[in-house]
Amino acid sequence: MYHQNFTIRTKEEWDAYIGKSLIHEIFHTWHYHSLNKEGEPLLFVYKEEDFFIALPVIKRKIENSSLFDMTSAYGYCGPTSDIDLSSLSALTIAHFKIAFINFMKEENAVCIFSRLHPFLNQHYILESIGGLQENGTTLYMDLSLSVEGQRSKYDKRLSRQIRKLREKGYELKELNSQEGIKNFIEMYYKNMDRVNASPNYYFDEQYFANLLNVEYFENKLLLIYDGSELICGALLLLSDSIIRNHLSATSPEYLKESPSKLLTDEISMIGRRLGKKIFHLGGGVGGKEDSLFTFKRYFSDLQVKDRIWCYINDDLAYNELVLKAGVDINGGSNYFPLYRQPKRNTQAYISDIETTAF
Repeated sequence: MYHQNFTIRTKEEWDAYIGKSLIHEIFHTWHYHSLNKEGEPLLFVYKEEDFFIALPVIKRKIENSSLFDMTSAYGYCGPTSDIDLSSLSALTIAHFKIAFINFMKEENAVCIFSRLHPFLNQHYILESIGGLQENGTTLYMDLSLSVEGQRSKYDKRLSRQIRKLREKGYELKELNSQEGIKNFIEMYYKNMDRVNASPNYYFDEQYFANLLNVEYFENKLLLIYDGSELICGALLLLSDSIIRNHLSATSPEYLKESPSKLLTDEISMIGRRLGKKIFHLGGGVGGKEDSLFTFKRYFSDLQVKDRIWCYINDDLAYNELVLKAGVDINGGSNYFPLYRQPKRNTQAYISDIETTAF
């Protein structure tokens, strides 16, 4: 069986492969990875005669070391292909594993972390390598249902609250203007301050502008106004079949009003009008069935497994880095890689809807 593997560092070659994939989102593109400033974007490609597998990563320098590690850009990444990954033979999976491990060695990379895509069957190819972990479940809406069919699945109290929010006369706008972006960012930063988010989630204005103007994708900034006052909004990412709320925020003065409920309902309407099949709601923080997860489940009970990939390619080097960082490797922390565990008291981004009373 003839096969080859190689690493791509240029936009044209990268996007040529991603564009041929059965399912892909902006998370897999060169442009999206170029927005990440932690390291160098790489696309590892394994290719046989009739198909390919492409894995986008960020190669990061490890401080005070000659070593590197790999991570995924923020979002749902992992390998993609021009065939269904669940159809791969055992022999192909074995060859991919060897090729990938060699890639890690050639790049002097100790380990890799990736948040996986719940609809791409990536676990079929990664479980033999190791480091695959379940991360709870993630929720979605089936947009092939009629509007009536979808809303019949809403929690009854939620349906009443959405009707009342619509009766308030709030105005929904799609704005990709510089002013709209600036106003949304100001509200978004206030949300990040409120939940003590990690600095990684304070994306700058250029990040938002780039996502809204990237080629091949028609992403949107959906904002809700009470008169002239911006009260809620979301940056929507769209692919061929999926729509998702990538980043959202609510004005602190309107948290009790919970306009995010109206926002979520409206996103599903936009997705349906654009012919999307899935509105991916996501899960709870860290894969937990917390208040954020509960909020999303009021809209839909459709769930798929969520997975992350935490693979160590060099155990000896990894353990030495953890020891050098002064972290207890047996301390019970789930952070990966452990040697990058933040020392300050920050947490992952929590959407405004998590702290909204239902």
